[in-house]
Amino acid sequence: MTPHTSATHTPTDAMSTIGATHQPLRERVRDLVRDRIVRGEFAPGDRLVERVLAEEMGVSRVPVREALTLLKGEGFVQDVPRRGVIVTVLAKEDVDDLFDVRVALEVQCARLASTRATDDEIQALAAIADEADAALARGDVDAIADLNQAFHDAVPRMAHNRILASTLEPLEGRLHWVLRQNRSPEILLAEHRELVEALALRDADAAADVALRHVDTSRALCHEIMFGDED
Repeated sequence: MTPHTSATHTPTDAMSTIGATHQPLRERVRDLVRDRIVRGEFAPGDRLVERVLAEEMGVSRVPVREALTLLKGEGFVQDVPRRGVIVTVLAKEDVDDLFDVRVALEVQCARLASTRATDDEIQALAAIADEADAALARGDVDAIADLNQAFHDAVPRMAHNRILASTLEPLEGRLHWVLRQNRSPEILLAEHRELVEALALRDADAAADVALRHVDTSRALCHEIMFGDED
């Protein structure tokens, strides 16, 4: 397979993004490559070549090499003999492991958010749900995926538990990667609306129940899309 490149990312665009923060260069490159993996610009099995990425981003090969090493540790890429670095091909066990973590952490996030979130935070979450419904109505798949990610990022913050948030943080990229595999957004967005309503009522049990059902729904949809399971 030839090295994967994308016409949507030019060296100028990448350098503009890279220069926008004060992170170490390897971390900025990592974030850019990770984002392209999560968004599907680099698909599972695609080969990632240091020279090509360095040219696209207008950087040397050293930070690209270091960024790929970081992404290996996060599970996004892997070394394959005679092929080099490729985007990880997720096995069913990998996906189930992630969803098992979601059950453990997101249900607790929802329960805590029901009592700790501010009214403004709940209103902001409702606004994300409204935007997602509007995106669904106009068939904007990219916007739906972005808003789904924003919704799932917001709920842990609303739990106001630093340890819980720090535990979720290194997993968020892989969770978003898996979440973007879903192709039935209307089901997931309806459950988002249910969660908003439970949080607004400050009903911890209802919020936890919705969060649990939402993880189960997402797991089933991902299995169907990624592995052909219909159970």
